[in-house]
Amino acid sequence: MPERIQKVLANAGIGSRRSIERWVAEGRITVDGRIAKIGEQLQGRERVCFDGKPIRLAAGKLARPRHDFLAYYKPGATRGATDEHAALKLPRPRQGRWIDVSPLDQNTSGLVVLTTDGELASRLMHPSTPVEREYAVRLLGEPSDSQLRELEAGIELDTGVAKVVKIEAGRGSGSNAWHHVTLREARHRDLRPILAAVGLAVSRVIRVRYDAVALGELYRGASRPLALAETKALYAVAGSGPRRKAAAN
Repeated sequence: MPERIQKVLANAGIGSRRSIERWVAEGRITVDGRIAKIGEQLQGRERVCFDGKPIRLAAGKLARPRHDFLAYYKPGATRGATDEHAALKLPRPRQGRWIDVSPLDQNTSGLVVLTTDGELASRLMHPSTPVEREYAVRLLGEPSDSQLRELEAGIELDTGVAKVVKIEAGRGSGSNAWHHVTLREARHRDLRPILAAVGLAVSRVIRVRYDAVALGELYRGASRPLALAETKALYAVAGSGPRRKAAAN
C-alpha cells in the first residue's frame, strides 16, 4: 500500500515530518531522479535520495526499521545536541539520524532525548502532546505565595499561555536556592521568561526529566540508550504504538 513521502522518510529515520516537508520544499529530496513533491505517494520500490545520497528502503515494501533511542546530558551554552553529533561523541544510530525531540535553549543544560523515529518525534514535539518536563532551577530568592499562584494560573507570553504544573522547594537557600519546576507544554523551551514574568530571577536551569526519562546519574556530555520501559512510555504519551518492537537496551 502506498504511503506519503513524509511518513515513509520519517519511518526510515531521516527526520521528523516537519523537517522532511521543509527539505522537500527546498528540493533536497529526489524520487527516481526527479525533485520530490510534498504529499506524493511512494510504493517502496523508488530510488529516493536526500542531498544526492540514497535512502535505504526495503526492496518491494516500505521500510519498518528498528529505531534507536538515546538520553544525552547537554552541557550549557552549546548548540543543540544533534549538531555535529559525532563531535559530541554520540553513538551513531543503526539507520537514519538522531532527531532531538526535546530541544533546549542555548543556555539551559540537562536532559535531551533523541530518537531515529521521525513519526514519534513529530508527535512528541506537537504542542498538544502532554509531555511533562521537569527542571532544577536555581533562583535568587524564595518565591512568594502570590508568585506561585500566578505561575499556576498561567502567564501570557508571546509564545502563548505558560502554566507551571508544579513547583517544589529543593536544597539551598538565599542566592543558592534550588527548586524543581514542572511544565507540560512543548512550545516553551526557555523557563526564564516564565519565571521573570512574576519577578523571579534565575541563575541556572537544568532539565532533569522528560516524561518517563530521567537524567539520573548521567554526567555532562555523556549519553545512554533508553530502556525498553522508557521507550514504551514515550510511545504511550505520544498516542502511538511502536511499529516494530523497540530495541531493548
